[in-house]
Amino acid sequence: MRYVSTIALSTLALALAACATQEQTAAPNVLVAAKVTTPPTLDGNPNDAAWAAAKPISVALSDGANFGGKGETTATLKAVYSGDMVYFLIQYADPTQSVRRGPFQKQADGAWKKLVDPANKGGDDNLYYEDKWSIIWNVNNSIAGWDKMGCGVACHAGEPGKPFGNKYTAKEGELGDIWHMKSMRTAPMAHVDDQYLDHTRFDAKNAPGAGRKSDPGGPEYKGFGLVDGKPEFMNRDGKAANAGGTYYIKDGDQAPFVDNFKAGDEVASYLTFQTKGDRADIRVAIRWANGVWTSEVARKLTTGSKFDVQFSDLNASYGFGFAAFDNAQVRHAVHYEPLYLRFAK
Repeated sequence: MRYVSTIALSTLALALAACATQEQTAAPNVLVAAKVTTPPTLDGNPNDAAWAAAKPISVALSDGANFGGKGETTATLKAVYSGDMVYFLIQYADPTQSVRRGPFQKQADGAWKKLVDPANKGGDDNLYYEDKWSIIWNVNNSIAGWDKMGCGVACHAGEPGKPFGNKYTAKEGELGDIWHMKSMRTAPMAHVDDQYLDHTRFDAKNAPGAGRKSDPGGPEYKGFGLVDGKPEFMNRDGKAANAGGTYYIKDGDQAPFVDNFKAGDEVASYLTFQTKGDRADIRVAIRWANGVWTSEVARKLTTGSKFDVQFSDLNASYGFGFAAFDNAQVRHAVHYEPLYLRFAK
């Protein structure tokens, strides 16, 4: 009996060692969330001790707009979990911080004009926009073909509606959870826009976004126009966006427009709102410095929302895709292989 017990213990030890080795040498497309006692502080600083416990993966992104004219960059992802929360560190090179999302600009003759990308044929601005990133999760492994094509299985290029195609799943019941970080709309409110993806096809009137929709609890922003030739609002600090102000106005900070601006000055064309409830599940802090974007992201492991991925089984593997946008409305740089999140014990 003692001999058998020794063998059993040895076998168990070898199994545990094998599991530990497997966890440490996870496939390059597997992001392993390390368990930590003290979670990171969401401030856009990647130097928290928690992140040192996490093994990074590199995600090559290509076929986007901008990014120094190459349309490509490489993202480094880390993940940790603590208590009932999961955290992500996202970093990638972007030579420019893009903040001029459709501003109004004062012309030499005193008139105000909204700046637009002259090449934009509709929903495809790559000049006066913002930096963004997006993660899409395969909810309950419901999206067929994910293991072969990743999030590309839901992309449909060449269809009417958008120059870069439409996004939707193949059939009812296939659901994706979209985390859409917008640096000039949601990040100023410390949130990632929580969206989802279903099987809805494009319809210009009833479904202009095709399968991509927002969780309840918005909106996250609202544009405004010119009134009597001048922007409807300005930020109450009175600063031009290109002279120490911002290219957005947080709801509550808007004031009646007073034209004390000079030619060339730019001001915001939209208000940002605090999302609520289901749409506000994901918190973020971002920082751009020395040509690199850093985002620290936090969400509860389980939210209870039917539109969200639920990290309820720490033994499971969760498929996801990642894309980054450099001053681009839709032309994101994307990774073409499936990615997976797993949790360390």
